Amino acid sequence: MAVQEVFKRVEKKYIVTAQQQEELTRLMAGEVAADAYGLTTICNIYYDTPEHRLIRTSMEKPVYKEKLRVRSYGVPDKDGKVFVELKKKYKGIVYKRRVDMSLIESYEFLNFGLAPGKNPQIEKEISYFMSFYKGIAPRMYLSYDRIAFAGINDPELRMTFDSDLTYREDELRLEKGSWGEKLLRPDQRIMEVKIPGAMPLWMSRIFDDLGIYPGSFSKYGEAYKSVFTNALNSDKALKVNENENGKGTVNHCA
Repeated sequence: MAVQEVFKRVEKKYIVTAQQQEELTRLMAGEVAADAYGLTTICNIYYDTPEHRLIRTSMEKPVYKEKLRVRSYGVPDKDGKVFVELKKKYKGIVYKRRVDMSLIESYEFLNFGLAPGKNPQIEKEISYFMSFYKGIAPRMYLSYDRIAFAGINDPELRMTFDSDLTYREDELRLEKGSWGEKLLRPDQRIMEVKIPGAMPLWMSRIFDDLGIYPGSFSKYGEAYKSVFTNALNSDKALKVNENENGKGTVNHCA
């Protein structure tokens, strides 16, 4: 089966509970069906500059933003298939261009510029992106368990539920496996609706009936904020501990 390499669509995100997911899938049974892959663990390495320029810009919600990641479905070995993806968003429309290659080919491509020749045009775009953002390198690992649905009458309609979001800032290689800190409560899901245009009326009605409304949630952004917050709290705790131990104080002698 041919691999889709170019995407253009609207993506809307929602935070729902496991119970809402169950209710949604029940109500939409005649309109969408789960894909053949079932529950899949999706693993990602996000690339960024040393100053985290890409995610910091993204969190400011500009008209245009972009990011680069390497994705695998399951934990790959060196010969396993991965996707190197360039994702851009402009005025609410998501444009994604990706090329598949083996894990070892992705390292040769992104670390040393040795393009595998699978899709020269997309590889050139990724190479330019890498040269434009100085110092860009792997910055965050992020994985999650996903179950996906597709429209029965409209195959371009996609709906996904992600759970068990896991992130880490070290061991930034896909073959190292899925482990790290957690981003969501066990009963939370990130739901994404991916459509080429306007949302179907029947779906809007179901969402309204269940009180489900779109929200802003970036997996990489939330992981970055969590790391930043933890570092800030750790620094504060260290300063409190130093003060309690009498460090950094001035003794005045008569």
